[in-house]
Amino acid sequence: MTNSDPSGLTQLGTHTALPDDPERAVLETVPNPHPDTRYVTRFTQPEFTSLCPVTGQPDFAHLVIDFIPNQRLVESKSLKLFLGSFRNHGAFHEDCTVYIGKRIAAAIEPHWLRIGGYWYPRGGMPIDVFWQTGEAPAGVWIPEQGVAGYRGRG
Repeated sequence: MTNSDPSGLTQLGTHTALPDDPERAVLETVPNPHPDTRYVTRFTQPEFTSLCPVTGQPDFAHLVIDFIPNQRLVESKSLKLFLGSFRNHGAFHEDCTVYIGKRIAAAIEPHWLRIGGYWYPRGGMPIDVFWQTGEAPAGVWIPEQGVAGYRGRG
């Protein structure tokens, strides 16, 4: 097993305040211990929150982020802090979802990345937002995201 080098990480193992804005949040990365192997890593955030940029009301989503790593991985504590920084940030569902995907892709330069933002209804309408970097490489098992579409009470 390859030992991932934690040097250079500033948030892991320390008390780190939640960033007050996604732009100021730092996404830290670590070396991929298996850069010669194509595999999928999944992060699931079932309690993501942000604010409506117009009303200031809270919005809630279940995010699923899948990626096929290249040379770098996202360090999970920095990802949690990044996602938490949206808690008091006003942005539409589409902006939050796509921005998160693009920030992660820029940080780790994966072979492939997709994000599904399954937003809970407000005003009676759920909004689901999906973004990916391109076609997934052939020969890699990529499971379904497993989040059922909103069905209400029916």
